[in-house]
Amino acid sequence: MNKLDPDQNVLVLALADALRLRGWRLVTAESCTGGLIAAACTSVAGSSDWFEHGVVSYSNESKTGLLGVPAELIARHGAVSEAVATAMAAGALQRSQAQRAVAVTGIAGPGGAMPGKPVGTVWLAVAGRESLDAVFDVRATLLQLAGDRAAVRGQTVTQALQALIASL
Repeated sequence: MNKLDPDQNVLVLALADALRLRGWRLVTAESCTGGLIAAACTSVAGSSDWFEHGVVSYSNESKTGLLGVPAELIARHGAVSEAVATAMAAGALQRSQAQRAVAVTGIAGPGGAMPGKPVGTVWLAVAGRESLDAVFDVRATLLQLAGDRAAVRGQTVTQALQALIASL
């Protein structure tokens, strides 16, 4: 994804405006998208006003080491699960000065499917807080996306941007 899809560009601009209006910042924690959400956000000029950082935690070890996702949680539920997506978003938010975090973990394909988790299965979580000392809320959504690897990843970016906007 070298160039932002026009619809995604509109979403990023709307997200930027909403975050700037509040003086808030965003962090991302990405597995299956490999940094595409962060890339979409930073593709617009002035994103340093509202984008803090992104973490690509592709391996289970990086989810644990970089985001604090308990290894037992991954062992019990699998990396592609509501529990892990929620822990990724919470970990990203806790390790930042941001008010919003988005996390995605999924199976983009063509391989990796398992019983009950076909290609296109993605868990998306958004964590938010009003201020740095506030208790935060995390909400996760299961996506079942169609298409090849590029399509699943592109749809995940769009869904993540939409979820972030809705959280504001």
